[in-house]
Amino acid sequence: MSFANIALEEKQRILSEFSAVKADFASRSWFPGTSGNLSMRVGPYTPESFYFAVTASGKDKTKSTPEDFLFVDQDGIPCETTGLKPSAETSLHREIYRLTGAGAIFHIHSVFNNLVSELYWERRSVPIEGVELIKAFNIWEEDAVIEVPIVPNYADVPRIVPEIAGVLNARVPGLLIRKHGVCVWGRDASEAKKHLEAFEFLFEYAYRWQLLKGGK
Repeated sequence: MSFANIALEEKQRILSEFSAVKADFASRSWFPGTSGNLSMRVGPYTPESFYFAVTASGKDKTKSTPEDFLFVDQDGIPCETTGLKPSAETSLHREIYRLTGAGAIFHIHSVFNNLVSELYWERRSVPIEGVELIKAFNIWEEDAVIEVPIVPNYADVPRIVPEIAGVLNARVPGLLIRKHGVCVWGRDASEAKKHLEAFEFLFEYAYRWQLLKGGK
């Protein structure tokens, strides 16, 4: 299906939901210095062909304007005539959609997700053991253990893309970029938001627990 054939009501629904999520995250100070980006898939999906709305590059995400988002295809190319530029991390969103079939992807920068990405960089993953909020990822076994993968950070963002496939774990709907931020996803915006909230709690827990142990 071409982008033009996706119902206008569906596109408007996505943008309305998008705006609500952006306002929520802005209220939590999750977009410092215009950082971070959000995307939501729209219309039918195959790994080779899909469309998504993504935040425009360089915008102050604490404000709401008619130019906050644009629609792009699976190659990150705008689907409509626009002067807007897709977010710098659009290539990461494209790859995660291609590999996972997710419905929404959120990328934010926070102090704790940056700290743990460096604290555990040599390990290449953040270990979380037995914390209740692991259940947010639909992992129900007692004393569950997860490893949140960390990929390198490059100024040339497309260089990060090939790193993603090698670290994806179907049980863990997120990954860290070293000293940069976290990307999380879900089947829709509601699930992706739940996952992001859980990850941010778990990152703070992991960092503070390491401090309590004296860094051992």
